[in-house]
Amino acid sequence: MDPFDDLLRGVRAEGALLGRSELAPPVPRRFGEGASMTLCVPLRGTGTVAGRPVRLGDAAIVRGPEPFEAAGDMTLMIGAYRVRGEVPGRLLRVLPPVLVVPDDHDCASMRDYLEHQLAGGRPGRQIVLDRLLDWLLVCTLRDWFDREEAEPPAWYRALGDDVVGPALRAMHAAPERPWSLASLAAEAGVSRTTLAKRFPELVGESPLAYLTGWRMALAADLLADGGATVAAVARRVGYADPFGFSAAFKRVRGVSPSAYRATRETASVSG
Repeated sequence: MDPFDDLLRGVRAEGALLGRSELAPPVPRRFGEGASMTLCVPLRGTGTVAGRPVRLGDAAIVRGPEPFEAAGDMTLMIGAYRVRGEVPGRLLRVLPPVLVVPDDHDCASMRDYLEHQLAGGRPGRQIVLDRLLDWLLVCTLRDWFDREEAEPPAWYRALGDDVVGPALRAMHAAPERPWSLASLAAEAGVSRTTLAKRFPELVGESPLAYLTGWRMALAADLLADGGATVAAVARRVGYADPFGFSAAFKRVRGVSPSAYRATRETASVSG
């Protein structure tokens, strides 16, 4: 497991708004109002999405929640995601307002399959579409981060490093473990000095500072869910002492765990 896996694990199309829209010039249509991000895949024709040209084979992601316009002579598959939580929010914050990933290979069979699923009424249709949408979203984001014009977060580039990559994956695979600089260095097969020097060079902060930030993001979502006590949340993110966890959470998030939970519960009721 790595940071990319973790961020996308909370971004799933469980009944996401999904549909097909037929566009005809010159009148544009508005999409994406209130959505955290919207995936647009042209099935036929050409046009624009949020002012960017798109064609068959492309995939566009527009970051919300503001609506955007799509126009042209084309058929669009549109999936709107409403993302909640601190962990997936970390992904949204590193995305540009709109991104387009071109695809130069022949996607006729995929296009036909998508149209068939959208038009069909077979049992399990929504689940099939949700999972297909997830697959398209993950592939689009991964391809975007690998492009030269993208500005991926530092940890994404660091995943391919022989020293930093194993340490990052270890922290994300088991954030509850009592990690130290020595144990993380052992995961990477290097000395503590090597890891302590290399990690900040690529990620921008020390391994343990990164670990604390990741643990607090996980804790924030666990607290917002409301199903676990503060002590239970503390254990799940690697703190045997709930008082130590509360102090760390307040230092990073600016409020105590109990106050954060109360704020999120109020926001949920009002929303």
